[in-house]
Amino acid sequence: MPGGGKSTVGRHLARRLGWSFIDSDTLIEAQIGCSIRSYFEREGEDRFRDIEQQVIADCTESSRSVIATGGGVVLRAGNRRILRERTTVVYLRSSSEDLFRRLRHDVKRPLLQVADPLRRLRDMHAVRDPLYADTAHFSVDTGRPSVPHLVNMILMQLELAGAIDGRATHDAGTGKLD
Repeated sequence: MPGGGKSTVGRHLARRLGWSFIDSDTLIEAQIGCSIRSYFEREGEDRFRDIEQQVIADCTESSRSVIATGGGVVLRAGNRRILRERTTVVYLRSSSEDLFRRLRHDVKRPLLQVADPLRRLRDMHAVRDPLYADTAHFSVDTGRPSVPHLVNMILMQLELAGAIDGRATHDAGTGKLD
């Protein structure tokens, strides 16, 4: 969901793993030459989702990368399939109320520029939550834990799932391998 912490947690996770970090929204903005909000207003959501789908297909071919996707990426079955097959998907699950608290002053997210953003978040959550859950290999409740705590929870899940070798987890804070 928007405001779920994908970019922030993703950056920290990539640093801990010693992997590259990819933010699909940043790649999209570089490709379209403007903000996503401006593109949404000018071209509409369907055209945006077409570009997003191609960017997701391209960036999931990278290995040893942490990818933060846009919140609506799961709306297309092709994206869900590619993400599920090519990556280990972590769903950063948050309540609509927590998301609203984080985003109440945000003016960059086009889908939240409405009279009642909390209602919009609840509606989006009702549609997207089952799609995220279906796509994800595992979920982490974000609630109020710190970013380092969330990253540690994700690293534990990745190690338990066999997606990473726990002995090779890079700790950027100390430069040592755990």
